[in-house]
Formats: sequence, structure tokens, C-alpha cells
Amino acid sequence: MNQKWGRETRLNVAKDILIKSIDSLRGIPNLEIGLRVYGHQSPITATYQDCADTKLEVPFAKGNHDYIINKIKAVRAKGTTPIARSLEASAGDFPDRNSRNIIILITDGVEACDDEPCVIADKLRAKGITISPFVIGLGLDMSYLDQFDCIGNYKSAEDPLAFQAVLKNVVNQALVNTTVQINLNTIYGTPKETNVTMFLYEAGTKNLLYTFTHTLNEKNLPDTVIIDPSKKYDLIVKTLPQKSKYNISIQRNTHNIIELDTPQGLLQVTFDRPTNNNYIDVRVMEKGEHKTLNVQKFQETQEYIVGEYEIEILTLPRRYRTVEIEQSATTTVRIDAPGTVNFRSAKEVTGQIFEVKDNNEFEWVCDLDENVTKDSWTLLPGNYKVVYRKKHLKSTNYTSSKDFSIHSNKSITINL
Repeated sequence: MNQKWGRETRLNVAKDILIKSIDSLRGIPNLEIGLRVYGHQSPITATYQDCADTKLEVPFAKGNHDYIINKIKAVRAKGTTPIARSLEASAGDFPDRNSRNIIILITDGVEACDDEPCVIADKLRAKGITISPFVIGLGLDMSYLDQFDCIGNYKSAEDPLAFQAVLKNVVNQALVNTTVQINLNTIYGTPKETNVTMFLYEAGTKNLLYTFTHTLNEKNLPDTVIIDPSKKYDLIVKTLPQKSKYNISIQRNTHNIIELDTPQGLLQVTFDRPTNNNYIDVRVMEKGEHKTLNVQKFQETQEYIVGEYEIEILTLPRRYRTVEIEQSATTTVRIDAPGTVNFRSAKEVTGQIFEVKDNNEFEWVCDLDENVTKDSWTLLPGNYKVVYRKKHLKSTNYTSSKDFSIHSNKSITINL
């Protein structure tokens, strides 16, 4: 706990945040709190560590907030980390086993003595001691997760802001006893979709009450959040396209699970070979819809809800495809890499470029810039016709045309 978190030690930062949390608990009915500290009495030496260094500093009582705060201020990190013995001793700290008893264990180290916290936790459960520990690890390497996973609900805090948020969430869970888990399900019904924004509105209104980024916790399960159980909610999940669920009721004093199907896969649009011309956008629409769902960058990947989509690739000329997005798979659309045509003229010209289609039809591609004598266009491979007239010539009879072909990553020059 003497390691630095910014300019302060972890201990000092943790004490400040914990004191504020204790102070916020004043006036809550039927709440009693106590304080057990370990590793604060006996210093570690080269040959000795005191594995019995754990003490109930403040017994459970009502209105003992100031006493606990003063004890926290006086704590110094001296000794070892006897987590198992502290956990075992804490079972005897609670005056009433029939109450809802909660332990919040805060540590920046793993078990340092010979005892096994997991074994102790199992023994307590076997004795019918109903204690639900919350474990908050301060800056711990995630490789130690298994050492705490068996004890209770583990939360990691990598910095002071994370610790403040985690402690607030844990205290809320301990007090409210009404929790919510939002499952964003795959097509297989497993809650593995994540990392999207969720908005919770008061049902039937636009009164936004909560905003969350969906998260899978260390167990790869949807994280638990706290919301007011007295209201009904409309849930909007910002997938592409968005998904929603309306008029959701939350049951008090239990763990609620909200299920929503949001199966997703990935889309990528790219060229079939390397090229320098990658600054292209792709317009994505739901199949049968004309509204733009997203404008995606070329070669980037983006998640979409499983289903069929129509895409417009904003090359010259345009290319259109219908694609199917599948669960957890990447759908890749490849098109031919473009080439370049350079136009040169002694005078400015007015004209247009057409792609030559079947049956001697010509599809407009773009207009020439009539204010320059040199111009370049990046076009997809194919056959083209440029129709033009020198701008200063005022007769239709001066209309000219030239046919040309474009090949991938090749450049041609045409004199007009």
C-alpha cells in the first residue's frame, strides 16, 4: 500500500476515498458498520512476518462513522497480507448472523501467509455463515484474479478514479440489494455482445436516467449495475442498427437480468490488391431501406447486427453490393484496385466521363473541371469514354470523344 498512485501512496489515496464513502453512509436506517484492518501493527523483517496481524479496530454499531474515520486516518501500512485469517476472523465480527452481512475487502496484495483464502471462504459457507464478500484489488495484476474469484465478487481498480467508481458501485450493491445485469445476446442466446452504449429512459418518455457503456467483467459476464427499482425503463442499445426494449420493470431486493438480442458481425470493404487510393467511404443501408445507416471508412471494420445490408461504395464509378452479416464473422467485400487517368489540354475543356456498359450504353461517372488544363481522376478498372469540347469554341461541331481503359494501379495520360 506504500506504492505510489500519482503523487500520493495507494494507502493515502485509498484512505481519502474510503473516508468519503464512510461519511456518505450517515443517516441510513438499519445500517451498522465495522472496521477490520490487517498488516498495520507488526513490521515485516528479513526473518519474520506476523500472519496474525489482523484486528477488529471498530466493532459494529450504529452511528460510529466518526470513530471509523479517525481509525482509518491513523492506519499505517507496516506488515504482511494475511487475507485468509482476516476473512476467517471477520466471520465472528458480525453480531447477528441472521442479518444481511457484507464484507468489503480492499487490498493491493495477494495472500502472503500460508493460508488459502479460497479454503477459508468454503469453510465459512459450509458452516452456514452467509457472508457475501466484495473484493476490490488496487492495481493488482489480473493474473491474480483466481486467488480472489473464489472468495466473492472481485472488482479491479487500476487508479484512484477507478477505485472511487468501484467502491461506490460496491457500496450501492451492498446497501440496495437490487442489481441489474443487461445481457446482449448472440444468435445462440449467449450474452457475449458488448462495448456499446446503452441509454435507459424513464418508460414512455425522453427523460434519460442512465447512460452505460456495456462491459463484460473479469469473468467474461455482463457487469452488474445499480438502477432505481421504483421506475420502469425503456432501453436503447446503440448497435448498428440500434436495438430497444420497452417498459422494463425492475424487481426489488433481487438480481435482475434484462435480455436483449443483439447478434453482431463485422463488415470490411477493401481492394483486392495494395494501392495508395484508400480514402474512400462506403454507405451502408439496411436491405430495402434508403436511409443511410452508416458511412464506413474503406478498409476499416465495423460491427452490424446480423442480417442483410446494401452498400454503396463511393468510388468512381460507384459500386453496389448486397452483403450478409453473420454472427461473430467478418464479411469482406473486395473490389478491383483503381487506376489513374490524366487529362492534358492546351485550352480549358468542358466535358464528361462515361463508363462503357453493355449494349453500347454509357453511364455517367463525373464532369471534367472546365477551369483547368490539367486534371487527374482515380477510376476503377474498366472501359471509358470522355466526351468534350474546347471551352472557347462556340459550336457543337467541335465535340470530340476518346475511348480509354483503366487498369489497377496503372496510370495513363490523354491529350484532349
